[in-house]
Amino acid sequence: MRIAIINEVSAADKNRDIMSALEGRDHEFFNIGMKTKEDRPELTYINTGLLAAILLNLKRVDFVIGGCGTGQGFLNSVMQYPEVFCGHIVSALDAWLFGQINAGNCISLALNQGYGWAGEINLRYIFDRLFSDRFGSGYPPERKDSQAESRKVLANISQISHQKLDYIIENIDNSIIRPVLDFPGILDFLDIDNLDDPALKKVLNSRIS
Repeated sequence: MRIAIINEVSAADKNRDIMSALEGRDHEFFNIGMKTKEDRPELTYINTGLLAAILLNLKRVDFVIGGCGTGQGFLNSVMQYPEVFCGHIVSALDAWLFGQINAGNCISLALNQGYGWAGEINLRYIFDRLFSDRFGSGYPPERKDSQAESRKVLANISQISHQKLDYIIENIDNSIIRPVLDFPGILDFLDIDNLDDPALKKVLNSRIS
């Protein structure tokens, strides 16, 4: 999988722990959010939720690792957008069940609340279990088909209940999208000129100019 790591300002100092906990895994990782609290422009969980949704909808990545102080803010932010299915993960068991049952494309970590002694070890255990088995295998196994059907239902609901991403990008406030587009390296990663979707290409270019 192509996996983006996106830290916001309140948990920027945990970025090093996340990247360390991901070392040695057979995936392609892109560390594209805040690395320190001094990075500018500053990204809040409102900004990183939008960024995660853009990356997933443009299929620049397959999965996003995000979070904030409690994990709740990023979770609520990113779930406002289509094609995003996020889990709030605080333990290795959470991570494994999310992968087996929900098979989503995004997780939100609590990176300040409860993040004390051995917090970095807990991150490693979370990623150990998250990536240990093929997503969507089901738990218990006999519920696999029913759980897969539920995921399809939720995907359809997401399409009905959300505006399309090009409309969102066109109408979202500058205070939310400009920090995202202005953050170092983001435009190169988005590679807007090579997007297949002409509507998204047009609206993104309009927000840059």
